[in-house]
Amino acid sequence: MRTSLLSYRRLTILTMIGLLLVSLWTVKPSQGAVPQLDSIRVAIFLQLPGKYQVNTPVATLSSTGGLSVGMRQPSGTEQWLSLGAGAQARFVIDNYKVLVSETENFDMALKAYKRLQAASGTGSITSLSKGGKTVYQVTEGSYTTLAESQTALKKWSADGELSSSSGGITAAVQGPLHLESGTYASKSAADKAAQTFGAAGVDAFTALRGTGSYTVMVGAATSAAELELIKKKAGAAGSSLKQAAAGSYLLLRNDHTLSGKAANPATLFAFPSGTSKVWVSPGSSDPIKLTERFSRTYRGEFELSEFNGKLAVVNELPFEQYLYSVVGAEMVASWPLEALKSQAVAARTYALYQGFGFQIAHVVDSVNSQVYSGTGTEKAATIQAVDATAGEVMLYNGKLIEALFSSNAGGQSADAKEIWGNSVAYLQTVPSPADAVSEKSLYGWYRVVLSSGLTGYVREDLLDGAGTTNAAGVKLMKVNAAGTKVRVLPIVQDAVPLVGQLNAGDEVAVLERVVQNNEMSWIRGPFTSQQLVDSMKGKTTSVVGGPIYSLEVSKQGLSGRVTEMKVNGTVLPIKYPDGLRSALGGLPSTLFQIDETGKVAMLGAGGEKRTKTNASQTVYVVGADGSVKQADGNTFVMNGEGKVRATTKDAAYRFIGTGNGHGAGLSQYGALGLAQQGYDYSYILKYYYKDVTIAKE
Repeated sequence: MRTSLLSYRRLTILTMIGLLLVSLWTVKPSQGAVPQLDSIRVAIFLQLPGKYQVNTPVATLSSTGGLSVGMRQPSGTEQWLSLGAGAQARFVIDNYKVLVSETENFDMALKAYKRLQAASGTGSITSLSKGGKTVYQVTEGSYTTLAESQTALKKWSADGELSSSSGGITAAVQGPLHLESGTYASKSAADKAAQTFGAAGVDAFTALRGTGSYTVMVGAATSAAELELIKKKAGAAGSSLKQAAAGSYLLLRNDHTLSGKAANPATLFAFPSGTSKVWVSPGSSDPIKLTERFSRTYRGEFELSEFNGKLAVVNELPFEQYLYSVVGAEMVASWPLEALKSQAVAARTYALYQGFGFQIAHVVDSVNSQVYSGTGTEKAATIQAVDATAGEVMLYNGKLIEALFSSNAGGQSADAKEIWGNSVAYLQTVPSPADAVSEKSLYGWYRVVLSSGLTGYVREDLLDGAGTTNAAGVKLMKVNAAGTKVRVLPIVQDAVPLVGQLNAGDEVAVLERVVQNNEMSWIRGPFTSQQLVDSMKGKTTSVVGGPIYSLEVSKQGLSGRVTEMKVNGTVLPIKYPDGLRSALGGLPSTLFQIDETGKVAMLGAGGEKRTKTNASQTVYVVGADGSVKQADGNTFVMNGEGKVRATTKDAAYRFIGTGNGHGAGLSQYGALGLAQQGYDYSYILKYYYKDVTIAKE
């Protein structure tokens, strides 16, 4: 796990509850102390406020070997129908949506859909037979309540560009209430009946109630009164219709959203909110692709349901096969096998420790648990590492540990107390010098001063030594390539504006040489006072007002990580120390120092000490040439040791740090370095997790 969001004590309580739920679901009973999980449930999309909220209004599944679609019932899984090789199946909750366009012209429907996209709406294009013709409907959203959909209706009704492609209809809310026919023996018979109902000018869809059990559902209403109006409109054809009964169903529609074409639509399956659980399996051993999650492919099967008003997409697969992907997503597959094996045991232990940590799933697919990217990150080496350690987990005093891990401990792993405020016996700080392996073969960068007085970074191979110094004794270097870019940080970031650009022969003054930003060493900033105030919003227990004139480290933990900071002399209010990372603009770790570039401490001729902290304070400086002037911009100060420091007129803050992640438990780069030195996975794990044992079922 990269980031723990709760105190250790709270995590323990949640996990105890979760393990009880697991024991009723998938944990195999064990004669020993080591639990074993046959299958794991990984939430890909889930609405769980306060813990995990990654949503999609629709999920598109496909497989080269075809799909089996059905329902998961308390009595077991029922297969309702099969789809051919490569066929796309799109799944949505049959809830409230806004109908914004209905037209016989597909291009007009496509225009309306694109307008929704441009305006950040979630649209879809479907078609049906109505009045004896094919019409295309464009709907927006997926809303839990009528009130939510009515609010959206007001928004889209006021969109003039959207109304121009409405097809002449007035935007309206579609609801989850339907009229329903009797049962038909085949899909073709139900399709024919739907066309008959549609000829009367009402919406009619083929629906599936079970294996080979087809019906027709008519209308998409928000109330029983609306249903009565639809029934009257259907006339004689609708005389036998009744309000659709409760229970699971799949309403089938033709969907043109992904293709953007009228021909060859995908099948859209709408299922009712509540307890329905759609179950999708591959028709062969081929994986299933989920388009909305970067088109990744996954082993196992999928469950789709409504959870907290949103579409929940859960991948269920054999536990050990889940680890094939996690190891490859969390570590580079080309790393030594012993490092990969240490990751496999840590990942297995961590996942088991979670129980049903996300109510309907054990874990999620992101760093909120551990990264799981489907089959794309499986490699021969990661499979070998998992198989070689099959069933092995770490225990402390006979119980599973919370096997936290991070990318790089920055030379010293963290004690749990300095991250979350709670001590954990097996998560203690240890030296981690092997972390420096992340810096191997990286470029050095020079922090330089341009003739304009601005500072930035230039890669070392683009500068040559000039062999001279300026009047202050600062080393000078010359640029050796035309169009040399001066960057804000010592790393190539093409999306970030440049400090400046230099030509061959230009001369710069050098302040320092640093290694390229990496998982071990990094620099962030400079951040203005306002940028930090904005970053702190919502991440502190009370509001922090600006401007910020002073930012200082007031407490550090055993590993040197910052555990408390003061803003303008007052303690920064955070829930737990690791929260400093997000509050301060997304720092890689809490092992850092602060460069307050707007603060300058000066010693006057009479021995008087004075500190400048903001632009309103006037400072006069003596230059290297002996001239005296008012400092009105960037000023370079030399201390008694001859080291030059760049300062700024306005308050700004740079963070210079080491490590990436919370730093507790296994350091992944540390594992790499130790494995390269010949240590095996057991040694690596016992080095980072104090007094643990490695056990196997």
